[in-house]
Amino acid sequence: MWNPASMKFGVFLAPFHPLNADPALQLRRDIDLMTHLDHLGFDEAWMGEHHSTGAEIVPAPDMFIAAAAERTERIRFGTGVTSLPYHHPLITVDRITQLDLQTRGRVILGTGPGKIPLDAHMMGINPSDQRRRQGEALEAILPLLRGEVVNMETDWFTLRDARAQLPTYDPAGLEVVTASTISPNGSVLGGTHGLSLLSLAASSPTGFDALDRNWGVYETVCAENGHVADRSRWRLVNPMFLAETQAEAEKAVSRRIQSMSYYANRQNGRYPAWGETPQGVIDHWRGDSLGEFGQAIIGTPDQAIAQIERLIEKTGGFGTMLILHVDMANWEDTKRSYELFASEVVPHFKNRNAGRQASLQFAEDNREYLIGGLVGAITKAHTDYYGEPATTGA
Repeated sequence: MWNPASMKFGVFLAPFHPLNADPALQLRRDIDLMTHLDHLGFDEAWMGEHHSTGAEIVPAPDMFIAAAAERTERIRFGTGVTSLPYHHPLITVDRITQLDLQTRGRVILGTGPGKIPLDAHMMGINPSDQRRRQGEALEAILPLLRGEVVNMETDWFTLRDARAQLPTYDPAGLEVVTASTISPNGSVLGGTHGLSLLSLAASSPTGFDALDRNWGVYETVCAENGHVADRSRWRLVNPMFLAETQAEAEKAVSRRIQSMSYYANRQNGRYPAWGETPQGVIDHWRGDSLGEFGQAIIGTPDQAIAQIERLIEKTGGFGTMLILHVDMANWEDTKRSYELFASEVVPHFKNRNAGRQASLQFAEDNREYLIGGLVGAITKAHTDYYGEPATTGA
């Protein structure tokens, strides 16, 4: 039986950054965010791989994770995602096993076919081949991670007596995840190989509608291939930015939120009227979606709780809630957003305050007995000392 108290929480970074600021500072801020999340007790942080279009500025998530891991203590890191068609499978395995050892088991290998068409174009890869290549790469990567020798030849890589000379930190292996958006492709691939599932478009209208359907596909394919569909290994992504009030949240993001719509719309040659003002972007992102990024919560912890409960009701339960992080507020407001989530949203689902609430309720329910006993003790102490009853409660 799924229990919401078992949920984990993390952050997913593409990372999205405005095009008019210093990328060196943006990268440092992303690393600073990792230390802040670790301090707040977040369970995971994911970093994406992209090579073009300007906004998503990390081409090597493993390099980023290596730096962030040295500055943190407990948070786990996922490659969100490693685009498998862009890399020889042996190189992918060698780099991730080294990183796994360096971090002492704090790495998750997130995999995908690659999302941005310009990335594939620059490498001479036909976009129609990317999902096929992802599947072929996994057929090589998974046995290599298990310590097996692999011989395999495709139209884009060859493995001859290939083996990974480094082990995973945990002898049981490291967690491998496949990305899913709206189609069932990710669910089929994950179920075939027994991989964890990452639903990137969970809060977009079409992605939300597909959540339970795709999980059903995943369960079926897992069973057909001898794997167990474990909800604790299912991650959902939703954009969120929090403040004490909705008005304060809107004010915090208003200066830079248009950079996100600028990025999403310009790739498609669209210039909608709602993208011309910060409030227009906020309203559209709340009510619809920016591409596949989902409907955003730009508001309060209570609104974040309501959205997560909506996702739980739709799915029947999942393992980890990942906040889609967008660089759209100043550093102090950004930190405060995650502090509010950690201090007010996480305890709601973890049920961490049940004992405190019960304690106060007991005190209220038994106030006459408890306070009567206290008054009696004070009176007795006064009488014993002065030889007469106290006239005040002191």
